[in-house]
Amino acid sequence: MPLPKAELHLHIEGTLEPELAFELAARNGVELPYADTDELRKAYDFEDLQSFLNLYYELMAVLRTERDFEDLAGAYLARAAAQGVRHAEIFFDPQAHIARGVPMGTVVEGLWRALGSSEANHGISTKLILCFLRDESAESALETLEAAKPYLDRITGIGLDSAEVGHPPVKFREVYEAAAELGLRRVAHAGEEGPPEYITEALDVLGIERVDHGLRCMEDPALVARLVRDRIPLTLCPLSNVRLRTVDTLADHPLPAMLDAGLLCTVNSDDPAYFGGYAGDNFEAVHKTLGLSHDRLRELARNSFLASFLEDDEERRARYLAEVEAYAF
Repeated sequence: MPLPKAELHLHIEGTLEPELAFELAARNGVELPYADTDELRKAYDFEDLQSFLNLYYELMAVLRTERDFEDLAGAYLARAAAQGVRHAEIFFDPQAHIARGVPMGTVVEGLWRALGSSEANHGISTKLILCFLRDESAESALETLEAAKPYLDRITGIGLDSAEVGHPPVKFREVYEAAAELGLRRVAHAGEEGPPEYITEALDVLGIERVDHGLRCMEDPALVARLVRDRIPLTLCPLSNVRLRTVDTLADHPLPAMLDAGLLCTVNSDDPAYFGGYAGDNFEAVHKTLGLSHDRLRELARNSFLASFLEDDEERRARYLAEVEAYAF
């Protein structure tokens, strides 16, 4: 039994394994520009964030129906459960689907067909976070939030993802203010490829409660001090950082220094089908490559539940934390 953990930085579209991509393509009559799963898997060798995003959006073409989204989420939950995930706060990108003619309702209802029964089927509690694509317009984000209003009983929060450089957080001030008024929790990708100033701006302008990635905070000691003081969680994705060349090798990853600095770090998988590892694989990788002790791994697992949006069920959070403390390596 793996160490119990929460996954807080996971794009459901990024869990599309080549085998499922071909299965859905056949079901929906979509022609993929790859001969077979082996050729597609070879295409999962990226040079940078943009080359990854190009393939990521290309493969979304196979996702058409509620059943497709249900199958996608169900496959992720089965893999996550096998790697010790007990709670998952899952991102989805509605603009990328709406642009293809797939309505918001198809996406949310389809995902919910899997998430609504995930505790019974997989032992995983779930929450859903709607992400805005930052390389789309602020107006598009507002329209997307409006389209989501009938489904807010199933959506816990909002996030901000996709290409970071050149798209500062302030661009999305209005939609974050609107989301706050609706009672939605707020997170955003910041400080992955973008500068540490984007993290500060996301905190000050968007009012985010959690920083997705946040790797580059280490370049700004005053920002680190603030994040430590305010106990702002960071959802780090080590294997993703290596695959997207944010760090050269896993051995160069600043996670140990970040923990030593007192930052509330969590370890997550980001887009595991593309980046070569789910949540447990990321834990195993930082343990082996960075030499993190069992105590440090337990700290990361504890942090993941502390950083979770479980304020509506503190009894559940306490139960998960007790599982972490009781875990024997």
